[in-house]
Amino acid sequence: MITTELVFVRHGQAQCNADGLVGGPRTCTGLTNLGYAQVEQAARRLATEHHNQAFDLVYTGPRIRLIQTGEIISQALQIPMTTDDRLDGPVHGDADGKPWTAVKTAAGGGPHAHPDKQWAAGSDTWNGYLERACRFLRELIEQHQGQRVVFAAHGETVITAHTLLLGIPIGSPAGFTVNHASITRWQRHRNRLNQTRWILDRHNDTEHLRLAPAASS
Repeated sequence: MITTELVFVRHGQAQCNADGLVGGPRTCTGLTNLGYAQVEQAARRLATEHHNQAFDLVYTGPRIRLIQTGEIISQALQIPMTTDDRLDGPVHGDADGKPWTAVKTAAGGGPHAHPDKQWAAGSDTWNGYLERACRFLRELIEQHQGQRVVFAAHGETVITAHTLLLGIPIGSPAGFTVNHASITRWQRHRNRLNQTRWILDRHNDTEHLRLAPAASS
């Protein structure tokens, strides 16, 4: 028996993604046309499912690309959306708005490469971000037991869910690909002995994106 379900939809392509820039709060200007199309396809897929078994609410973080993604999903499902600053991605500090190639060169790799070191002045460390994000996600899960919740999320939020629910020790090397507008689903099951466990139903599912227009060259 499924008792709780968490569905994570990574935001569609944003302009900062297309430009190769670190998309912190100063730089994020929202989705590209392709990004809108990607999220609309994901929303249609969820709406079909919602017709048979309703979702309860949509959560999103504060960056523009997340809010736009959440609004599309919320409108398609006709359920409320809640924006929570704690669902934001890592703090990028002085890297905000700079090309990712330059940031990675200066830091000797991306955030995962040296997980206990900042990748720019004023940024998180990767492990510090995971610790904070895992604490909040655990609180949300307990708050919404028995519900079906959709997250318009950063890729880092999906990685947070895997870290928490797979029990991966923070600091362990672990990598997950999370494509734009992909769907990842976690389900909490209860057996006949009233024992519960989390099952990863799908990760990085992009089947619906076959219908989205291709990116322009």
